[in-house]
Amino acid sequence: AVALLASGQAWSENCALTVEANDQVQFVQRELVIESSCAEISVTLKHIGTLPANVMGHNWVLTETRNFMEIGQAGAASGAPNYVPEGETRIIAATKIIGGGEETTIRFDASLLQKDSDYTYFCSFPGHFLLMNGKLKVV
Repeated sequence: AVALLASGQAWSENCALTVEANDQVQFVQRELVIESSCAEISVTLKHIGTLPANVMGHNWVLTETRNFMEIGQAGAASGAPNYVPEGETRIIAATKIIGGGEETTIRFDASLLQKDSDYTYFCSFPGHFLLMNGKLKVV
């Protein structure tokens, strides 16, 4: 199960993380921590707001921090429905866009992550990535 630490961090002993997004263009969890011993990582995105996907849609996109700004900007240009650049190999994982009250889960191979690397997750819905982003740490 996922537990929230006092700092708002999510900690997972079973390699499954949950991150919540709201109608205020925010991820509730600003940092996610995953164990390096995980073989597979599961991330569930829950939209705890009420606005529909075409107005306040959110997704969860993971990349190395050095690529975050460029991919975030490219997301809006790539268009609906998911605002993820087609064939972008620097994206490690990405969910579909969801609206208020919805949730989606993505699973990916943990070997794509390295313990000493710097990762940023963000929402690629147009205009969201500058406010909606956080760090993923491998420990």
